[in-house]
Amino acid sequence: MSTVRSHMTMSLDGFIAQPDDQVGELFEWYDAGDVAIPTPYEHVPAFNVDAASAAFLREVTDGCGAVVVGRHLFDITDGWDDTHPAGAPVVVVTHRPPADAAERWPTTSFVDGVAAAIERAEQVAGDRDVTIASANVAQQALALGLVDEVCVSLVPVIFGEGIPYFTVLDTGHLLLEDPVVVQGTRAVHLRYPVRR
Repeated sequence: MSTVRSHMTMSLDGFIAQPDDQVGELFEWYDAGDVAIPTPYEHVPAFNVDAASAAFLREVTDGCGAVVVGRHLFDITDGWDDTHPAGAPVVVVTHRPPADAAERWPTTSFVDGVAAAIERAEQVAGDRDVTIASANVAQQALALGLVDEVCVSLVPVIFGEGIPYFTVLDTGHLLLEDPVVVQGTRAVHLRYPVRR
């Protein structure tokens, strides 16, 4: 059975992007070491991280069979040209798929609703894992009880404002288990199993 996890890189004060959607210094850790983590595509450069971050990245990406994102991130990245760096098909939560979706993004699925998106991602992933790479989608999936693990790559920067990873949960407090902690260069990686 696959694991459904959310994973975001986050500032110390809880933001995953600046107000203008730029990531600022958040992704410095992807180029802060000498261990190359190649992507499956020649046109997408490898990540060069420290040894501890490399082990963390391999754990959360090698088994990834599908990535779930929101329409906003999909539009910002232009759907990664149908080649997400994780090397997995993408499932987009949207009420209105692009008109040319089937031609431009043939391996991408467009689904109306978070629960349906997770279900579709699990079908696509088979026995591999599902990664949620969108804060809003992650929050909704957490509220629906669909997330097994919350991952945060916490970086040493304070934004002061921006787009938060977490906001108010309609369901109240959500308890997580104690984290697995990986100290990397320019990031501390935290993996919290969701308490059942």
